[in-house]
Amino acid sequence: MDPTSAPKGCGSTVSSIYYNLCDLTAVWGVIVEAIAAAGVVTSFVLFVILMACLPFVTNKKRKGMVALQAGILVFTLGLFGLSFAFIVDQYSTSCTARRFLFGVLFSGCLACLIMHGLWLALLQRRGQGPRGWMLCLGALGLWLIEVIINTEWLIITVVRSPPGGVISSDLSCSIANQDFVMALIYVMVLLLAVVLMALPSVTHKHKQWHQDGAFILVTGLFTMAIWVAWIVMYIYGNKMAGNLRWDDPTLAIAVVSNAWVFLVLYTIPEICLLTKENPDQEQPHDGDHVYPARSLAYDNILKEPTPPHQNVYMENKAFSMDEPPTVPTKPVSPYGSYNGQLRSCVYQPTEIALIAKGITKTNQDMMIPRAAVPSLNPGSGFSLPHLAQSLSS
Repeated sequence: MDPTSAPKGCGSTVSSIYYNLCDLTAVWGVIVEAIAAAGVVTSFVLFVILMACLPFVTNKKRKGMVALQAGILVFTLGLFGLSFAFIVDQYSTSCTARRFLFGVLFSGCLACLIMHGLWLALLQRRGQGPRGWMLCLGALGLWLIEVIINTEWLIITVVRSPPGGVISSDLSCSIANQDFVMALIYVMVLLLAVVLMALPSVTHKHKQWHQDGAFILVTGLFTMAIWVAWIVMYIYGNKMAGNLRWDDPTLAIAVVSNAWVFLVLYTIPEICLLTKENPDQEQPHDGDHVYPARSLAYDNILKEPTPPHQNVYMENKAFSMDEPPTVPTKPVSPYGSYNGQLRSCVYQPTEIALIAKGITKTNQDMMIPRAAVPSLNPGSGFSLPHLAQSLSS
């Protein structure tokens, strides 16, 4: 290849199909390439942030939407990569990637948005939406339909030989613009379903979900506007302008701009709402977050029993001089006289006090008043002096 034939910005060893990636005279390729590269990095960083925020999500309902948001990030990353297939010139590999991945990647993003809108609608009607794995299965089913459609369409249009029996090496690139758009009818149906599914969510009875419905609706409306613009330009605008070379730039700009719409209008706001507290959850009382309440059992273990207030002048029933009956009518418990007082709070007489008290009682028993002694029979030979002398002895 002649070095002078290479455009400004491209080396002599660069193949001609990659001139749009480095040609400084065709600025659109360099600009779209830079924006797409920034989108790839942003999508990857957002995916890492989304996974890192997962342990800090306190709202279980939002936690079930993480799988759908991760799916949108993966498909959006694919859209940024697909834009490079529209920047380079057409050849068999790039044309096959365009025709197959265009609808597959867009249908993946739209399927996740539809399931999110469906979850909001069911949450408004029944008060509880389906689980996260059910939403993922629904999005997977919607996405697989487009995969099957594109696979069949690709096989029918590429494998079959054209009329006349002449097989062209660039058969995958020989597709009319109208046929390319008609192959995306299912994706357009999904796009319409996104907008219709998000409309009821804007007036959700729970205010915390108004923003989610608004994000889905705005994303769907912007996507619809981009699709209307590129379809009109791709089918009619470039032909009427007489510049058919703008077909590839039209598709490349549409893919990159729509991928950024998915990031800016849906993914980034949803990630910001992940760590937001659930307003329906009961908030702790003042001071509970500073001094958390402990369990009752834990408090009982750590809390020492405080002795009840004792009366200093309470009668010492444990050492009462009243003797129990000789023959109890019913079994007497050895703890029957225990009144719950601690040993340190009960008056305990010393041994000297008990001995003194016993001596006093003995003396009281030995003292018999004269008035209580019955009169003796004079004939018995006993008299009061004899009785007094015997007692004194």
